[in-house]
Amino acid sequence: MSQMPQQAALAKCPSCAEPLESGDLFCGACGYDLSVPAAPQDHPTLTMTGSAGPGDGVDWPAPEPAGSSSTQPAAHRSTDVPGTDSGGNALHHEEQAAPGVRFDRRPEPDEYPLQAPDPRASAGPAASSAPAGPAAAPDAADPAQVCVACRAGRVDEDGYCENCGHAQPRERDRMERESGPVAAVSDRGLRHHRNEDAFAVAHTALPDGSPATLAIVCDGVSSATRPDEASMAASQAAVDTLLAALPRGTHPQAAMHEAIVAAAQAVNSLAEEPEAAREHDPHQNSPACTIVGAIVTGGLLVVGWVGDSRVYWVPDDRSAPPARLTEDDSWAAQMVAAGLMSEAQAYADERAHAITGWLGADAYELEPHTAAFKPDRPGVVLVCTDGLWNYAETAEEMAEVVPADAAARPLHSAQVLVGHALDGGGHDNVTVAVVPFPAPPQGAVSA
Repeated sequence: MSQMPQQAALAKCPSCAEPLESGDLFCGACGYDLSVPAAPQDHPTLTMTGSAGPGDGVDWPAPEPAGSSSTQPAAHRSTDVPGTDSGGNALHHEEQAAPGVRFDRRPEPDEYPLQAPDPRASAGPAASSAPAGPAAAPDAADPAQVCVACRAGRVDEDGYCENCGHAQPRERDRMERESGPVAAVSDRGLRHHRNEDAFAVAHTALPDGSPATLAIVCDGVSSATRPDEASMAASQAAVDTLLAALPRGTHPQAAMHEAIVAAAQAVNSLAEEPEAAREHDPHQNSPACTIVGAIVTGGLLVVGWVGDSRVYWVPDDRSAPPARLTEDDSWAAQMVAAGLMSEAQAYADERAHAITGWLGADAYELEPHTAAFKPDRPGVVLVCTDGLWNYAETAEEMAEVVPADAAARPLHSAQVLVGHALDGGGHDNVTVAVVPFPAPPQGAVSA
């Protein structure tokens, strides 16, 4: 078995240098405990001040002369000069030091940026065994699961961070599209948790080869179930119908009517749920949305709508009057039409935006509105939801915020208009499509 090492006898007391006798446990003069080992003498291997000795290999700086300054001489750290390790290799101070206390640590920042976890760590053993280097293809889906706010937590199936609870941006929070000369922008706004608006823009050609541009904008009814799905289904069904009807020679006004009917059918189909789903929540409303659209072809402008989304006409010559081309299916519009209230009084009422027409299985009766116009000068057509026109309600107010070069830069103009609504408060989803009139000459290419 092992034994504890025995301490050798000391000739003199390490404390007072009094001679000792063999077997003494304490010094008879000062009482020093002789069982405590004496500290070894220090034999430094490097000269820390003055010139280095021969063979040291390090050019250490000389200390400041004594009394040359009222402050203490500057301390020199090992990181201030190059050095080598015991094997003669150059030291790299960026490498992690051995465990222990360091006195040459860099100042620590007040805050540390949070770094996203390595995607390979969450991919399991199969990913860790994959070869490293350029040949290893990264998992494209994994980075999308890292929270954009804290950059550390994972995102659950509902779109929220499991670490900080932050809601993740959705694809529909901000949408921008161009199709030939027409462009549209949709934004979630500053108050809503999701974007319930949707749009579709496209360009095609009539049988004679003349160009046609079109835009559809839908606004989901927030009090209904799945309004975001309703607006998306309606806008896509409407534009698909127009792209099929216009090239085969259907009159644009008739094509617009067909498009609204097709959009209504698409929204109605969303309400066809299993009986078990209805029994689980029997009080939910069917999906619903509004719709508004415009077709520009030749010298003709056709609009169609159901609900309170609008179309505005703004001429390039701002000395000419702008115009609103649609009438709202809303409580306020009915009060004004019946002569019971002025427009200012009606839209100041809390019931002003209660719609009286919409697409959906719960709608009373589908009554698509269509109208055709022949403007006598160039300009732009604005197709928008109330998230925009709430901040520029009259045609004159809308014309003031439309950029002068809107016909030449429709996407930029749509961005400016959405920005105007956001600067005004962004209380609702905001969507606008900008369609130049007349349609610029172009090839017959469908979007």
